[in-house]
Amino acid sequence: MGQSSAGYSFHDLHPDTSRFLDDVIDGLSRPQKALLPKYFYDARGCELFEAICGVPEYYLTRTETALMRDQGGEMARHLGPRCAVIEYGSGSASKTRLLIEALDPVAYVAIDIAGGQLRETAAGLARDFPGLPVLAVCADYSRPLALPEIGGPAARRRIVYFPGSTIGNFTVAEASDFLGNAGRLAGAGGGLLIGVDLKKDAALLDAAYNDAQGITAEFNLNLIARVNRELGADFDLSAFRHSAFYDAALGRIEMHLVSLRQQAVTIRGRRFRLRAGETIHTENSCKYSVCEFQDLARSAGLEPVECWMDAEQLFSVHYLAVPQ
Repeated sequence: MGQSSAGYSFHDLHPDTSRFLDDVIDGLSRPQKALLPKYFYDARGCELFEAICGVPEYYLTRTETALMRDQGGEMARHLGPRCAVIEYGSGSASKTRLLIEALDPVAYVAIDIAGGQLRETAAGLARDFPGLPVLAVCADYSRPLALPEIGGPAARRRIVYFPGSTIGNFTVAEASDFLGNAGRLAGAGGGLLIGVDLKKDAALLDAAYNDAQGITAEFNLNLIARVNRELGADFDLSAFRHSAFYDAALGRIEMHLVSLRQQAVTIRGRRFRLRAGETIHTENSCKYSVCEFQDLARSAGLEPVECWMDAEQLFSVHYLAVPQ
């Protein structure tokens, strides 16, 4: 269950990997075939996503990182002393380091479904911040969960940290439910610090998800490669191409895999046919105005307190309070 050392512990809550097959079968059985974006992040997917974050077109990571660097002190002032930080989807934790340096929390909890990267990241944070209790929890944060006991000094409040605009992967209704669950985990008097990508020119958005190096395309295709590896499917990757576009009416980027010919795919004895031009919908990335996201937060029972944006208003970080 757990693996511990001084200042660091790892807990595997065994996210239900058997659901991968069920979710794939369910998604491919729908009129609009779909695969859930949380399954992007196997070991290869994590590597590819880190590479995406460094491409010139992908403004999100560098803009949010600059915000955390420039406004971290102001964020810490709002969050207050003696916080325990609970991060959903810790990834490489580059932005997390900036928050820890500014806030000096009493404990840090990383929750991620990608166990290998989670172990490496959390152990690195424990090594670099030797006075900070670090708890790593391998779990599916999109579902309600109960945390193991958080060590260290008693926290004055819990802060759920959710950077990267991953909130955009949810529909508006799903995002409201997710925020409500995160608020309950933070508890009365706690708060949420959330990165949110903003609505902007469609050409800039389209470029961010169609980088010239083709890394996002490889990331998208790796999802069906993972289905092949782990579920024994027979997807022909050369028979699909990556497609990403901004739908202004829905306010979101959509990512799809487009079938280049009429074909059939078999997974554990189930056969799925695709027409030429038919797509598998792999991800949404919803974009918000500041007012839209604050209204969404209120629908989840949270109180918008502060919002930080870069000078070009490309990206925002919101502090939301959980009422006492």
